[in-house]
Parts: sequence; C-alpha cells; structure tokens
Amino acid sequence: MANKLRIDKWLWAARFYKTRSLAAQEVGRGRVLVNGQVAKPAREVGVGDLVSIHKEPPAMEVCVCAISNMRGPAPVARQLYEETNESVAKREAAAEMRRLAPEPAADIAAGRPTKRDRRLIDFVRGK
Repeated sequence: MANKLRIDKWLWAARFYKTRSLAAQEVGRGRVLVNGQVAKPAREVGVGDLVSIHKEPPAMEVCVCAISNMRGPAPVARQLYEETNESVAKREAAAEMRRLAPEPAADIAAGRPTKRDRRLIDFVRGK
C-alpha cells in the first residue's frame, strides 16, 4: 500500500464508481472535491483527506482512512473511508424529505390509462 494514490483510482477502489474511467470523468466535471478544492483525476489523496462526492443531492463527504489501488469486495472497500457525521445527517434528512414529499412526476411513470382503466374512470364518473 502506498501513502498517496490518484483520486480516480481511489474512488474506483472504494466502489463509489463502477469503472475508473467513469470516476475520472466525474472528477473532471468538478463533481469531486478534495479538501474543499475542485480536483483533477491525477490529484493524489492520502489518509486524512476530506473528499466530497456529488453523485446525488446532498453531497457525500468522506474522510480517507486507507489507500488501496486494488478494487476488492464491498466490505473491504468500506474500510477505505469513513463518512462524516454531518454528511450522514444531511443524507438522512434528505431521505426523510423524499419519503414525506414524494416526487409529483412519479405518478406519470404509469403512463396513459389503458382501455380498461378508461372504462372504469367513465363508470365512476357516471358516463
């Protein structure tokens, strides 16, 4: 194990992204911050660095606990980082808000009513 590792390799090894190239793309788009600064894919991270990952709102903030350039099973990858308490609280609050106020467009997923649904609607309306 080395002292420092490229951020794209570390994100891939920690299983935040499925491929290293996808991790590099996301870092290049500015969706990953290291110690509060926008990083490039070649930016090196070490133990103790704070990494902010903007995959979905709210951003996930993790502290680098270990460095590994090999992608392993999820339980091993989970030992590479520790999520900050503030990040956990923000994500739990966002999950609660999504639970209490579901997305209005979620009902559209069913699409238009079928012929049978239309007949039932007409029957209920008294037509």
